[in-house]
Amino acid sequence: MRKFLISVGVAAIVSLAALGPAKAAGDAVELKSVAWEHEGLFGTYDRAAAQRGLQVYREVCAACHGLTLVSFRTLADLGFSEDEVKAIAAEYEFTDGPDDFGDMFDRPGKASDKFPSPFPNEQAARAGNGGAFPVDLSLVSKSRPNGDNYIYSLLTGYVDAPADVTLPAGMNYNLYFAGHQIAMPPPLMDDQIEYADGTPATVDQMAHDVAVFLSWAAEPKMEQRKEMGLKVILFLLILTVVFYAAKRKIWSDLH
Repeated sequence: MRKFLISVGVAAIVSLAALGPAKAAGDAVELKSVAWEHEGLFGTYDRAAAQRGLQVYREVCAACHGLTLVSFRTLADLGFSEDEVKAIAAEYEFTDGPDDFGDMFDRPGKASDKFPSPFPNEQAARAGNGGAFPVDLSLVSKSRPNGDNYIYSLLTGYVDAPADVTLPAGMNYNLYFAGHQIAMPPPLMDDQIEYADGTPATVDQMAHDVAVFLSWAAEPKMEQRKEMGLKVILFLLILTVVFYAAKRKIWSDLH
């Protein structure tokens, strides 16, 4: 199964990270709308969904896409223990050095490392993807308008082409991709992976979970930012009350 997933990923010329605008000129399609738990002033990440999304990324997306701005150690914020983080990092191999003899060497990943790119350089990536460059997924959720809904919509938007549309060889029909023609074959299918927590791995579920994970990857400190914002608002409200009371007191003495 793993070899199959890798072959599907490598065969994709344009992948998830090569997301184009959701609307083609004169042919707009409204994105699906999901009530994300991390939206809004008090929203927080669904950590169970994000952990499942990490599994989808590692078993499906990582064949073509890097996550090179995300350190393994930040996975602790998703609820992984220190030992689990180290175990995940150790599954990857990194070239390091030079050693005392001036030679480079391979070593298992460490918690301080970042997710690697599946290709050594851009030229190799293009050679393996028909000339297209699979974009790194670290910031994809923030680099696309309405990014979470777009990722979810794109991954669940593969349908049969209308009878009056003839697709070029190697292209697939997607409702939410610009022009509706995308070279990436449908990356998800039901029961494609086996979730560690036993959740049924439907296409909708996997698309939802990986969208949550990529949203977290793009802004892992969102919850702290919101918490700080609430504290600032509370401080300003209290300060306003104090200033208003002081103003009333001062003017009452003058009168």
